Amino acid sequence: MDKILVHGGHSLSGVVKISGSKNSALPILAATLLTKEPCVIHHVPDLSDIHYMLQILSHLGAQVERASGTVTVQAEKIRTIAPYDIVRKMRASVCVLGPLLGREKEATVSLPGGCVIGDRPIDLHLKGFEALNAAHRVEQGNVKVFAGQLRGSKVSLRGSLGPTVLGTDNVMMAATLADGVTVIEDAAAEPEVVDLANFLNKMGAKITGAGTPTIVIEGVKELHGATHEVIPDRIEAGTFLVAAAIAGREVTLRRVQPQHLDTVISALNESGFKTSTAGSALTLHGNGAPKALNLTTEPYPGFPTDMQAQMCALLSRTGGLSSISETVFPQRFMHVSELKRMGADIELKGSTALIKGVEKLSGAPVMASDLRASAALVLAGLKADGVTEVNRVYHIDRGYESIDEKLNGLGAQIERVKA
Repeated sequence: MDKILVHGGHSLSGVVKISGSKNSALPILAATLLTKEPCVIHHVPDLSDIHYMLQILSHLGAQVERASGTVTVQAEKIRTIAPYDIVRKMRASVCVLGPLLGREKEATVSLPGGCVIGDRPIDLHLKGFEALNAAHRVEQGNVKVFAGQLRGSKVSLRGSLGPTVLGTDNVMMAATLADGVTVIEDAAAEPEVVDLANFLNKMGAKITGAGTPTIVIEGVKELHGATHEVIPDRIEAGTFLVAAAIAGREVTLRRVQPQHLDTVISALNESGFKTSTAGSALTLHGNGAPKALNLTTEPYPGFPTDMQAQMCALLSRTGGLSSISETVFPQRFMHVSELKRMGADIELKGSTALIKGVEKLSGAPVMASDLRASAALVLAGLKADGVTEVNRVYHIDRGYESIDEKLNGLGAQIERVKA
């Protein structure tokens, strides 16, 4: 098992290229199961979660080829059962339910694993399938959905903590091959949902409204192959913006869509950092005295929960008293205890972190608990005195393509070693 050693005190500057979006690529790869024809997906990031998804597709009978960042999938004949052994490592594996149900009218998938950041049930997915005339049952850790024929309907996918992204993806994929029109109300509006809808439309689907709370899907008889390029990863981009804010002089991100980062950019601007854009390039300029912030995570277009931990790392060294309230995953603060091991002054009150900026952090052995927490600990180590030892970095490999190499390219000193 690898660990990462971050040698603190080195300034960042230069240019970094942002990879394709993990949260777009996973459902897009799953959507290739909707057709017998070949699909070619470009700009697929090299991540462990992607590897797991390709294993799942292969297990289900698809022919999968990968060359650099391009994946070709042809699912001419498919199976409809994805067992525990191949889905247990990744929660997003549940997104094969929708395309299997749409194409084969049945699917059995083991309930998935993934990050431990609070309860993330699939009840809204099943609610959406039921609206399409599918039944389901859960037994022995597996969920099975089945239908004689899918029929379009109207369904709300808003849960107690907001819309469901994967649920929106799943229902949208299944509905592409349903009879009639499906209307998803309270749909997730994330750019990754829009990217999936764009890919499905290239395959012959008839989807409108993606990116708004109401998505309309007019069912078609069949879908065909298509070629698509995955959008840039806005969370990786945001993470590098925060890295630049913590330890940078001037860092430029290449291949980004700045409009996907509006709330992150606004928060950094409010803290005193200057940013500039030029097409698909985004530059953050260093600031010697950042200001405290009060942030609240919300579903898109609000401040992303996937940037909460990284902002905790930044605000730990920012003068004054800051706060971050977590409304999407209220239990998502396992990184706080590890940042406190490094000298951070953070108090948790329910789902709000009160952060009093300190003059310095000290390197320490810390444990990554989930994907974004691991990134936050690496970022905190960039400015800490001494060496920060981040353990369980398999979490970070789920969502960041070569983060250590990219940061080293900007001037950091990071080693990946065997634990």
